[in-house]
Amino acid sequence: ALSGDPVRAVAVLVVATPCPLILAAPVAIVSGLSRSARIGVIIKGGDALERLALGTVLLLDKTGTLTEGRPVVAEVISSGVVSSDELLRLAASLDQVSPHVLAAAIVQAARTRGIDLVLPTDVEEVPAHGVRGLVDGRRVAVGKAGWILPEGPPRRWVRTVRRRADLDGALTMFVRVDGQAAGAIVLDDPLRSDAPRTIRALRRGGIEQVVMVTGDRTDVAEAVGAVIGVDVVLAERTPQEKVDAVEAAGRHGSTIMVGDGINDAPALAMADVGVAVGVR
Repeated sequence: ALSGDPVRAVAVLVVATPCPLILAAPVAIVSGLSRSARIGVIIKGGDALERLALGTVLLLDKTGTLTEGRPVVAEVISSGVVSSDELLRLAASLDQVSPHVLAAAIVQAARTRGIDLVLPTDVEEVPAHGVRGLVDGRRVAVGKAGWILPEGPPRRWVRTVRRRADLDGALTMFVRVDGQAAGAIVLDDPLRSDAPRTIRALRRGGIEQVVMVTGDRTDVAEAVGAVIGVDVVLAERTPQEKVDAVEAAGRHGSTIMVGDGINDAPALAMADVGVAVGVR
């Protein structure tokens, strides 16, 4: 202190008290991990915690991340191939073996209505598209419109489904039975009430760009993005395209990817920090 040289003062401090200085960083990190665990946030080591502080680009999935993640079936619309109840029974029976958050909602709706379900066979999960298999000997597929519906101008019932979805910002799962488009299931999954406030808080914390990257339809995604205030909306993205989005964002800064589903896993791994939201 008498010398007036801060470097010499630090050198004396290090020589005099090496143990506290050496232990300070790991103790602080372990304390942070412990405190986080108490409020339900599990962090995979101190390295992830330190890299989180450097993040400047935030990428967010929509369903189950920005939304409540507890969708409920609002309406079942049949094209006339099968009845509405049979449509729900076939779809829910198939979805029993799917890990997707929307599949769980469809199964719950069928059980709530007292519909008896059967176990499907020959099930195949097609990432970013849907699931297909055999239910009571019938070939059933549940998934996105582009995968289920035939090409050409949409039929009247399809326009009804899309108008209903556009009006309420709802989600839709289309159903095919024995090669024919059989109908759709409309689901409501409201936006988390604290999502806009959280985005503002993250910006104050150093996030420079917020990107929503989702497999949902463009119009629905853009409506949600406008409400919460994101900078970029990337909609109708497959799991591989989500990975590409994270890789591209990495050229602008350190990336943080937030998601909840199996489809998000590759993108979570690609980001500098992956944040898995365990809503279920």
